[in-house]
Parts: sequence; structure tokens; C-alpha cells
Amino acid sequence: MIINRSYEISALPDSRDLIAEIERAHIGETLRWFISAAGPGGYRVDATECTDQAPPARNLPVRTQPPSGKTAVISLIPTGIGCSIGGYAGDAGPVTSLLAASADFVITNPNAVNASNFIGPERDMVYTEGYSLDQFSRGEATLFIPRANKIGVIVERADDSALAEVFNVINAVRAVHGVEIIDYVVTEEPIGTRCTRHASGAYTGQIDNPGVLLAAARQLVAAGATALAVTTNVQDLPAGEYADHFAGRHPNPVGGAEAVLSHLLTRTFGIPAAHAPMINFEALPGVPAVVDARGAGEFVSASGLACVLMGLRNAPQLESRPGLGYKAVVGINDVIAVIAPATALGSVPVLAAARRGTPVIAVAANTTLLDVTASALRLPNVVEVGGYLEAAGAVLAIRRGLSLESVGRPLASLGLKEHALLGDA
Repeated sequence: MIINRSYEISALPDSRDLIAEIERAHIGETLRWFISAAGPGGYRVDATECTDQAPPARNLPVRTQPPSGKTAVISLIPTGIGCSIGGYAGDAGPVTSLLAASADFVITNPNAVNASNFIGPERDMVYTEGYSLDQFSRGEATLFIPRANKIGVIVERADDSALAEVFNVINAVRAVHGVEIIDYVVTEEPIGTRCTRHASGAYTGQIDNPGVLLAAARQLVAAGATALAVTTNVQDLPAGEYADHFAGRHPNPVGGAEAVLSHLLTRTFGIPAAHAPMINFEALPGVPAVVDARGAGEFVSASGLACVLMGLRNAPQLESRPGLGYKAVVGINDVIAVIAPATALGSVPVLAAARRGTPVIAVAANTTLLDVTASALRLPNVVEVGGYLEAAGAVLAIRRGLSLESVGRPLASLGLKEHALLGDA
């Protein structure tokens, strides 16, 4: 069974202990969690957990990867919290491309660039599912970037017209983009993906029949799949809020449910996974004829599947697998910065970076419905910038070995205090 819980954690004197303290509080096997509120007294943590007979997490070989000489940045665009940049449908694509130009690799979560029929995967963009991103950020996994994955597709039982849409998309990405689809499974029973919401306002999800999902995945992995695409219809979508989303006034209600599915699959099988809505939306009252530009990619696409199939082609593996050639291997020691919205810093990658001493670049312009800031978490080594143009400049400075202080003004002069004491000033 998969459930959503919230926990209250007392404030700690040292933020470097925060990850361990949060995970000690969990009752079930954790799929994902984030800090949704922070203040002087402590923190609220929103979590999605497996209970009862949770499938065991796949044990990954833990090895320290020496620095490769390449530079990587992690760009986080959390889903379901109303990010003004990246919280819609692939609308973080341009800023992801910008960050890719500032380092050798930009590691980002799929929802930042997924836009149904539209996606612009950069050569150095590492399309990394959230569970993998957490494991990598902890230093518990290495990212092996394949030349091409063999993708298995899980299709939830649906009517003939929906299935026809799915298979037309699958065949299109095979014919046009050369994506290798090794096999597919249409489930005999519904998977039951549902939209739910935490008290914080952040969207998450529920799976009615996780056994159906896992059985289909097991069949595809046995057939040789090294990545899993899942397409289901997300139920319980609030019509009014979804209409407000297309008008640019509300978080995407779908993303949290998608994250639950992909986290469960990657945790269980150790391979990349991503979810796409089978049919993006039905006619909703209140949706304007021309929607907010950030959600237009979803609005004009019948299915969400195409971008997922294209993104998964080069999605990283967490271990080297026989039969897959690799074009690069990225370790945590290659990461020179983590970039995230300034009000959503309560995630595993940010907290792990703070613990390691890796710079965190907090982007003020990417607003969210949360207020989990560096000061509220008492995080060290956080650089707040206005927008992603400035964030890319900060990455270039770090990559070049330049002090960020040295490229700003005013620049304090050292030694003035001592000269004043000597009467020389």
C-alpha cells in the first residue's frame, strides 16, 4: 500500500544532520519526501511511503567514483509545487539548455523538460528520475549515461481509442527518432493512479494497484528492458484547479502522482522510469482557447507519452549493465553546484549538497507555493541569485575557479581593521 504522511521535525543545531533525522522519523519505506514548511521551531516534512509488504529496494553497488575531469550541475525543478519556471509543461527547457552550456553536464528531473509532443533533449542533459537523483546526490550511486536504452512500455488498460493514440505515439518516436522500444504490456487490470494533495498545497499521488504496475514492469525487465515508460490516466484531477493551471494560476495537479509511480519503479528495479498521462485532458470549463504559454505543449498534445520515450532513451543507469554502451559516467565528485528555487530548498539533493560543502545556487525568480528558504533551514554555502541568467554566470565562475565575491561589487578590502588599530587609517 502507498500512503502520504506529514511529519513534524524539531529544529536541529546543525543542518547537516537533517536528512538522517527526517528519515529516522518515517514509519514506512520512503519513496519520496521534501520539507514543505520551515521555521525557528522546526520543519514539516511531506512524505510518500510504502507500507505493509513493500517491495525491497534494489541494492546498488556503492563505490566512490573519482572525479572525471568533467563538470556537472544538478538543476532541480520540483514537481507539484507551482514552480513559475518548470512547473507547467517543459517550460524549464530553455533554462536547462542555458545551464547545459555552462557545464559539461546538467542533471535534471524529467518534469523540467517534458512537454508531451515537445522536448529538446540537449546532448549534455542528463534526464534523471527523482529516486535516482536522490541516490546520486547522497553519493550512493553513479550515473552511467548510455548511448541508448532499451525501453519497455507499461500501458494501463483503456478503451480502443486511447490505446490507438498510445501506439501511434510509440510508432512515431520509433520511426522519426529511432527510439528502441523492446516490448510493451497492456495491463489486464487498472493501475489506479490518483491525484492527491498534501496539506501544504503540494500535489502528490496514490496508486490503487501497485502490484499490477510491478508485475508488468517485471515482465518487461525480464524481456530485456533497461528503462520503463508508464502511461496511465490520472484520476481525481480537480477540474477547476486544472483549468486554473492552464490559465497560469495553479500548480500542475498531475506531476506528484507521476513522481510516485517513477520512484516506485526505480526503487524496485534500479532502472530509469518515467510516467506520462495517457490522454492529457478532457474539455474543461474555464480553460481559455489560448492557454498560458508555459502549459501550451501539454494543451496541444493528445498524449503525454512522446517526450517520455525520447527522454528515457539516454536516461542514466545507476550501475553498469552488460550490453549497454556508455558515452559518459558522472559521479558525485563531478558536481560543482546544485541549483534550485530559493523557496524550495528542502530536498535531498540540496540538503546533501549542503552537507558536502557543494555550493547551492538559490534562484529567487523561480517562485513556488512553499517558503522553505536557506535562512529558514540554516543552510550554509547558499548563493541567492535573481534568475537563471545569473545562475549560469555563477556556475561559470565556479567552473573557472573564481571567487563569486570577486565578480560582485562592492568588494571589501581586507586588512583595513588591522591598519585602523595601528593608527594608519
